[in-house]
Amino acid sequence: MLGLMQSQPLLISSLIEFAERHHGDGEIVSRRVEGDIHRYTWRDVARRAKQVARSLDGMSLLFSDRVATLAWNGYRHLELYFGVSGSGRVLHTINPRLHPDQIAWIANHAEDQVLCFDLTFLPLVQAIHAKCPTIKSYVALCDADRLPKDSGIPGLMAYESWIGGQPTDYDWPKFDENSASSMCYTSGTTGNPKAALYSHRSTLLHAYAAALPDVMCLSARDSVLPVVPMFHVNAWGIPYSAALTGCKLVFPGASLDGKSVYELIEAEKVTYAAGVPTVWQMLLGHMKPAGLRFSTLRRTVIGGSACPPAMINAFQEDYGVEVLHAWGMTEMSPLGTLCTLKNKHLDMAPDERMKIRLKQGRAIFGVDMKIVGDDGKEQPWDGKAYGDLLVKGPWVVREYFKGEGGDPLEYQNGVGWFPTGDVATIDPDGYMQITDRSKDVIKSGGEWISSIDIENIAMAHPAVQMAACVGMPHPKWDERPIVAVVKKPGTNVTREELLDFFKGKTVAKWQIPDDIVFVDAIPLGATGKMLKTRLREQLKDYKLPS
Repeated sequence: MLGLMQSQPLLISSLIEFAERHHGDGEIVSRRVEGDIHRYTWRDVARRAKQVARSLDGMSLLFSDRVATLAWNGYRHLELYFGVSGSGRVLHTINPRLHPDQIAWIANHAEDQVLCFDLTFLPLVQAIHAKCPTIKSYVALCDADRLPKDSGIPGLMAYESWIGGQPTDYDWPKFDENSASSMCYTSGTTGNPKAALYSHRSTLLHAYAAALPDVMCLSARDSVLPVVPMFHVNAWGIPYSAALTGCKLVFPGASLDGKSVYELIEAEKVTYAAGVPTVWQMLLGHMKPAGLRFSTLRRTVIGGSACPPAMINAFQEDYGVEVLHAWGMTEMSPLGTLCTLKNKHLDMAPDERMKIRLKQGRAIFGVDMKIVGDDGKEQPWDGKAYGDLLVKGPWVVREYFKGEGGDPLEYQNGVGWFPTGDVATIDPDGYMQITDRSKDVIKSGGEWISSIDIENIAMAHPAVQMAACVGMPHPKWDERPIVAVVKKPGTNVTREELLDFFKGKTVAKWQIPDDIVFVDAIPLGATGKMLKTRLREQLKDYKLPS
């Protein structure tokens, strides 16, 4: 017997319809690439998203045709989120920090039909457009009077002209909720990138989950600043959860320096912000010397890479901002875990609570996880046993677009689990902690050393701006850890001082690195993650001290 409930497909268009009807006067604030501040409402987003949909219809784009973006976080990008997917096409957010050849490859592989881009990226589009035969139309996200006259891109249109003549009414089509809604390619540190193809259903379920109290806890009372880019896994789903809850959105555009982010937080009374450690490092670096404080910011979610304890302490102890450690990946839409305390933790001593907050957190409903050993058997949840982290759930990929890379799942008892490539522990309360990437784990004398633990200690030194721990070949122990360090400007610290800094910390004596190597910079990927493969290439001639 089936239930007797109404059946309505879970579609992205329903989110913007809800925001328009129930939170129509909710504010959207954007710092534009032109430099000024733009303000309007969820009602305006809905009206202009309908114009986007009509413009795509006028181009005779087919159902599931791909519309690409090269854009910062801003109101026009938000309109494309709903107008493209809501009309039945697939929004393809491209990371502009990738190499031009890689971007061209991605656009061709996706068979993009339209490319919408901020003028910041005009040189990039000029470099790739001749290599992208599937793209028929180019739209610059600007007013008509700002359209470059000699762009070299045939038929280039201004966004405001493209949608400006369209009616603002539109009947959003109804279709299967499992239809593709958007796509995002992995950053491709090895080989060509692969695309996660999200569905309307997976996106809405993820939006619901992200807004839960033990996750991002978003509400209509919040003013939210997504510093995490909209081209990076759909800004962690925040635009969708924002429409679902009616919160105020504040977009930083291309201005991600500490001063600009701080001024926007204060001017727009931001209560909640989301970003990666590298951006928050710039923000704190701006605030501390100037003696600045936050007047409204109360919470920040930090993901993308492990957050150094020193950063969590700075936010919480110096500025009264609660840090929510998060973990996920492109293949997971991206949220997998978020670190919020349980009731039984509230009376713990601060240092004991901090040990919990340093973990990546508990699984969100919709995601299941486990760790397995080299033999494929599940490891115990005791907070000590290491294992490869596997996940499954309704917003976790089943396979990549066009079957790239074959079947990525590992099947156990007929159930497919996605291998994350992370090595982790899980404690008895279900808190997961990443100890390394499987390709970065250091095995010394048959024992594992967590490069993340080593990096966190190094980052706590006041003279260290960035640190990366890698394993180097050793004739007796197979591998030994060393740390590549970038010093903060105007500071001076010696190798011996840093090695001495590790003594008495949370790692065992045999886990202390054998050497410190000072470098000008640590190579970063397109999403701000450290590229240890490239760092090892730079250090290929390095020899451990005897």
